[in-house]
Amino acid sequence: MTASVRLAAGDRAPSFCLPNQYSSQICLESLAGKVSIVYFYPKDMTPGCTLEATDLNEIGGELQSLNIGLLGISPDSIDSHRIFAERFQLGFDILSDPTKDVMTRWGAYGEKVNYGRKVIGVIRSTFILNPDLTIAHALYSVKATGHATRILRLCEAMAASH
Repeated sequence: MTASVRLAAGDRAPSFCLPNQYSSQICLESLAGKVSIVYFYPKDMTPGCTLEATDLNEIGGELQSLNIGLLGISPDSIDSHRIFAERFQLGFDILSDPTKDVMTRWGAYGEKVNYGRKVIGVIRSTFILNPDLTIAHALYSVKATGHATRILRLCEAMAASH
C-alpha cells in the first residue's frame, strides 16, 4: 500500500475519530472553529519523534495564546501513547491509528525513502487547518529538528492575517 493521496491547501481535511492516550475518542470536528495543527509521526519514544513532540509541547503556551489546537497521531497503542505523554509531560492529545487508515487518507502513510532505501511506513507530516477544517498548509516528509518553530511561524502569520 502506498500513499496515493497528497492533501494540499484548500482541500477538506479527512474526518476521523480516534482514541487518545486516555482512551477518549477525539474527532477532527472538535477542532472546528479555530486554527489547528494535526501532525503524524512514526513511533513513540524514538529520538526524532520525541524531539518533535517535546518541541511542539514547548511552544504549547504560544499556541494556546493564539487559540490553536494541536493533535499528534501515530500507529502506536493507547498504552504506548499514555506512557509517552506522561514521561514527557505532553500537554496535548496523541491519537492511536493502529490500522493506519487515517494516516493513509491524509497521505501520511506509504512509500518513502529511509536511509536511501524505499520503504513503506509513516511519512512524518504536519497539517495546519483553517477553522473550517480545510487545509491551510500540508507539509510532508518534514524533519523533526526545527519543525516546531517553523509551524509556530506559519500559525503566527495565519493569526496575523485574520
